[in-house]
Amino acid sequence: MKEIRPIKTILERRPTMEGAGVRLKRVFGFNEVPDLDPFLLLDDFGSDDPDDYTAGFPWHPHRGIETVTYMLAGEVEHGDSMGNKGIIRSGDIQWMTAGSGIIHQEMPRAFKGTSRGFQLWVNLPAKNKMMDPRYRDVTKDKVVEISPGKGVKIKIIAGDVNGKKGPVQDVVANPEYLDIELSPEISFERNTPAGHTVFAYVINGSGTFSDSSDNKVKDGQLVLFGNGSKIKATASSEGMRFLLLSGKPLNEPVAWYGPIVMNTDEELKTAFDEYEKGTFIKHSHKT
Repeated sequence: MKEIRPIKTILERRPTMEGAGVRLKRVFGFNEVPDLDPFLLLDDFGSDDPDDYTAGFPWHPHRGIETVTYMLAGEVEHGDSMGNKGIIRSGDIQWMTAGSGIIHQEMPRAFKGTSRGFQLWVNLPAKNKMMDPRYRDVTKDKVVEISPGKGVKIKIIAGDVNGKKGPVQDVVANPEYLDIELSPEISFERNTPAGHTVFAYVINGSGTFSDSSDNKVKDGQLVLFGNGSKIKATASSEGMRFLLLSGKPLNEPVAWYGPIVMNTDEELKTAFDEYEKGTFIKHSHKT
């Protein structure tokens, strides 16, 4: 019999400001390392007021990580040092491997209605920190949606559910990333690999996790699970939608400052020295 993972802790997202003045909510970040290894950061961004986000994230560097951006609603314009340009729209996904170094900008566009999206940072293991950068846009029509049971809808961003694979398949940490929607008072269970870090972030409605009815979790709260082999979620009378993520911990030292994540302070210093000297970019610009 598979063991249901208990709730280890519940995190509250917190308001912060990033980029050129973007108001967003940080679900977890630097202060939570290494509790969510291999995941480093999750930001919940968007608003019904364009003034909160249109200042955007002008040109800035990254090294040593991968990012996955998932837009529920809204538009973000992207450009980078590899020559990629594009716009991710409602339902789209952007996956970027910074690897040895990339400089890019992400500029949200004014959107009629409430814009909302999520950016996840996934750590790269030491052996892959200096790999070649990669970039891919995934349009919403490539996202697989299934209904494995009554009152359950799953959008598969990364991973495999009932033989159906998500379109983001090459993240080095090989995470599972699911967008799960439960109808009112529906329960759902999902097997998770033993030893993996697993968390659920509620993005709409409310409900409970594990076998406990005492800890009701609502929009904006994250549940980090303890050891076990599956998770259990039960929606309240209003239903619940949550992001479910799992990944194998790297168990490596983390040296992190701003947009760069390495294994040692010396590697961090090298990265910023190279950025100042103009030798940060190792890849060639595509033509």
